[in-house]
Amino acid sequence: MGRGICAARKAKKSRKKFRWKSTDFARRALKSAKKTDPLEGAHMARAIVLEKVGIEAKQPNSAIRKCVRVQLIKNGKQVTAFCPGDGAIKFIDEHDEVLIVGMGGRKGRSYGDLSGVRFKVVAVTDIPLDELIKGKKEKVIR
Repeated sequence: MGRGICAARKAKKSRKKFRWKSTDFARRALKSAKKTDPLEGAHMARAIVLEKVGIEAKQPNSAIRKCVRVQLIKNGKQVTAFCPGDGAIKFIDEHDEVLIVGMGGRKGRSYGDLSGVRFKVVAVTDIPLDELIKGKKEKVIR
């Protein structure tokens, strides 16, 4: 590639072409992360609990992490969400409305030793989950 005094146009053109080889650039330019995201770019989403599931942690850890299978209200997609906290699963029942957020992992993928789990539950029927665990608030029966 020419690097002469008048080569700016050529350098700019080739840089534009080769940027597409970078996966980070291509993901950002095509907005593919937003398109494949079940939350559709939102930070949080409301969902209905379908069932409680226990997911085995990846090696070298051995535990059964308590998760819930939920269906998003906005688009009907089904995802698995982790229930953080000691005994948190006891406060979540089937057909409850929960608020889920992304857990933060590798570019929106699964987090830690939980395979296939990208989201966590932060509130159950508009009451924060950590306050339910601490005993500061009680869950309302509807």
